[in-house]
Amino acid sequence: MTAEYKVNGAVAVITLNNPPVNGLGHATRSAIVEGMKKALGDSAVRAVVITGAGKAFSGGADIKEFNTPKAMQEPTLHTVINVVENSDKPVIAAIHSVCMGGGLELALGCNYRVAQKGAQIALPEVKLGILPGAGGTQRLPRVVGLEFGLNMIVSGTPVPAEKLAKTALFNEVVEGDVLEAALALAAKVADVRPLPRVRDIKIDYPNYEAFLQFSRNTVKAMAGPFPAPLKCVDAVGAAVTMKFDDGIKYERELFVELVQTTESKALRHAFFGERAASKVPDVPEDTPLRAIKSAAVIGAGTMGGGIAMNFANAGIPVKILEMKQEALDKGLATIRKNYENTLKKGKLTQEKFDQRVGLITGTLSYEDIGQADIVVEAVFEDMGVKEQVFKKLDEVMKQGAILASNTSTLDVNKIASFTKRPQDVIGLHFFSPANVMKLLEIVRGEKTGKDVLATSLALAKKIKKTGVVSGVCDGFIGNRMIEQYSRQAGFLLEEGALPEQVDKAIEKFGFAMGPFRMGDLAGNDIGWYIRKRRYVEKPEVTYSKTADLLCEMGRFGQKTSAGWYDYKPGDRKPYPSQVVNDMIIKHSADLGIERRKISDEEIVQRLVFALVNEGAYILEEGIAQRASDIDMVYLTGYGFPLFRGGPMFYADTVGLQNVVMTMEKFARGRHGEAWKPAPLLARLAAEGKSFN
Repeated sequence: MTAEYKVNGAVAVITLNNPPVNGLGHATRSAIVEGMKKALGDSAVRAVVITGAGKAFSGGADIKEFNTPKAMQEPTLHTVINVVENSDKPVIAAIHSVCMGGGLELALGCNYRVAQKGAQIALPEVKLGILPGAGGTQRLPRVVGLEFGLNMIVSGTPVPAEKLAKTALFNEVVEGDVLEAALALAAKVADVRPLPRVRDIKIDYPNYEAFLQFSRNTVKAMAGPFPAPLKCVDAVGAAVTMKFDDGIKYERELFVELVQTTESKALRHAFFGERAASKVPDVPEDTPLRAIKSAAVIGAGTMGGGIAMNFANAGIPVKILEMKQEALDKGLATIRKNYENTLKKGKLTQEKFDQRVGLITGTLSYEDIGQADIVVEAVFEDMGVKEQVFKKLDEVMKQGAILASNTSTLDVNKIASFTKRPQDVIGLHFFSPANVMKLLEIVRGEKTGKDVLATSLALAKKIKKTGVVSGVCDGFIGNRMIEQYSRQAGFLLEEGALPEQVDKAIEKFGFAMGPFRMGDLAGNDIGWYIRKRRYVEKPEVTYSKTADLLCEMGRFGQKTSAGWYDYKPGDRKPYPSQVVNDMIIKHSADLGIERRKISDEEIVQRLVFALVNEGAYILEEGIAQRASDIDMVYLTGYGFPLFRGGPMFYADTVGLQNVVMTMEKFARGRHGEAWKPAPLLARLAAEGKSFN
């Protein structure tokens, strides 16, 4: 049963029971209507209480029904709310833990609402690119005020119930058992008539036109490419300017319009993609996990320090191992400084600061880390160095400890072979800065234990990362794809573009940073080191030599105050470099290439479709489990624009046939060999299908 019906004295209690958050799926909606009919048809029942079982009142729509016919099947949520609102017996919502989205809209349809302190109240639909579609924009401002209601709807941010205690949203906010309080209120109001209804409240806000216009201007500046926040203002405006039923109709029109937008589809894709990423078909959800109560990190550099902070932030004590006291002291001082900056900004309390700094300690001895439940190696990206570290870890680490490598490109199977326990070895590829970036690529070796993989996915959640599973290949998902993107960026320079034009074009498309600004930030010498390895291992793959020439000039990026751009002391702003531009133009001449004007559209297509094509190879080879996993890697680790949903989703919106046709055009130019469509991409395009 998705909702239980019981009679307690003269009060009928309808308890939503659809774990984990009592989502308002079709079966639950039907059960509420059924319960209401029973209560209204029973002369002994004088009032109705609606509450939720388990850990929520209701989290809103049942996400399992999104984009299915069941989502709109009668009784819809509108129908359920109408049944509740038109009841001739008082209906009381007993709210605890979570009351969000459709759950809050249902509560607003009740005559009275009692909430438990700490219950999280929200209308978060804007985060999926839509707006509350079952009266939320019309009813919430009537009970919490126009300004507060608009802020809640436009931000989608949860508010604890006690902050709303003085508003008309709640009749009572209680410390104890909310059902008891609701039953007591039901007894008090059983004979009250007429029944109070939120829809009958008038919004009194002098000069509301000026407020709504000010809100539109503010929201427009902050919403960027997303249409939903501005539509939320329009819908809330209708609560003041229209009759209630007209406002509901208008809200519905805006909702239907937003559901169809690419931006909303992209946000919903990301929402489901994040949840899907944690599921591995051959690893059951009830796989026993290894306990992670302590951690160790090898290397106190930028990456090692950032990784250690993740553990400390989650309350896990961590030891950092370095070879030299000076390097250790420097690493610990950097961590402390990072926390001090957060403290100064007011984003961290003194208590949390002390706790986190206290959880991170340093050592120069491998023996000191032997009892850690997990160790993450963050040393130089060289197989010889990794071999030394893993042989030593195999000697000192306790049985059952997880041995993880932060490698960004190297063979995790080979790393595992340096130990006598390959089942305990996994790749945990953090992204820089590791304490900020959301992505964690979890690289599953041939012999990685299922419990190790399941534990790593659970750990990702604990340290607030989006964990995406990758198979073993050169560069895994993210860096293998970015290599093709970077190759095209280099070829564009040879053919007629300059770094600033390439960066501006892709940033206008929505990327956080273009390839050349990204290179300067990460360090151009890192790419140089990898390319030198590629020249030996894959001589058939061509690269532009412009990046090598740049590095030969000693221009490694921000760390040398000179890269693709010039930098001024204490200023991270990139300034176009005449020296670099002259070098690029001369290189084209040396190659005998006549430079041409390249459009921004071509730049974007070449960079993005290079990602898409490599993503298709990765999918076909089984390195990634699903197209949405690739999108999650790019949305959370590489600054791909969220409103475009990731490279594979974006390709779907363009149409795979159009992608392949454009690639065929590029194949007729220089370096045409880079544009051979992956078999999966060619097949899906020919069949008129998509990745997702």
